[in-house]
Amino acid sequence: MGKSIIAAVALALSCNAASANALHLNPTQPSSVANMVTFGKTTIPIGYYDYCQRYADRCDRPANGPIVKLTRELWNDIIQTNYDVNTSVAPLTDNEIFGVEERWEYPKNVGDCEDYALEKRKRLNQRGIPLGALSMTVGRDANGGGHAVLTVITDRGDFVLDNVEQRVLLWKDAELYFLKRQSQHDPNIWVSLVSG
Repeated sequence: MGKSIIAAVALALSCNAASANALHLNPTQPSSVANMVTFGKTTIPIGYYDYCQRYADRCDRPANGPIVKLTRELWNDIIQTNYDVNTSVAPLTDNEIFGVEERWEYPKNVGDCEDYALEKRKRLNQRGIPLGALSMTVGRDANGGGHAVLTVITDRGDFVLDNVEQRVLLWKDAELYFLKRQSQHDPNIWVSLVSG
């Protein structure tokens, strides 16, 4: 009994430490909110711009809803999709795959961070989640490197699907410095996640 109490306390402390670290990476985001605050329009990542030039039909689709109600069934779909994509795609850089620095693409069996996120976005959209609630999100990882994830915007908060972290986490618990993401109202407009 004593060991399980100690384990529970250790788990709670480690979760609080992770949350504090993630909030420290995003000082302009209020700690009391479940959904990230956006701070107006910003530039589109060059990789997404190039992706839309090659696949205009994929980028011309409407948002069809900015938020979803998080049900048990939806949560299971999100977790399963994250797991399926993370375990079926091997990580390689764009340079290793295409010989270029940046290229957004649906992965076949290899990909880098934005490719994982694109595939997760496609699969969840096919399951009925509107594109407005599935935002491609870019930022920096804990080591300062560029990184892309998928953010699912729900009535219970913004959840991050990452190819590096196997758990689906609330944005505050993800060890990421968020820079920008797609607008919930138009996937071809990007909004800043940093004030100023």
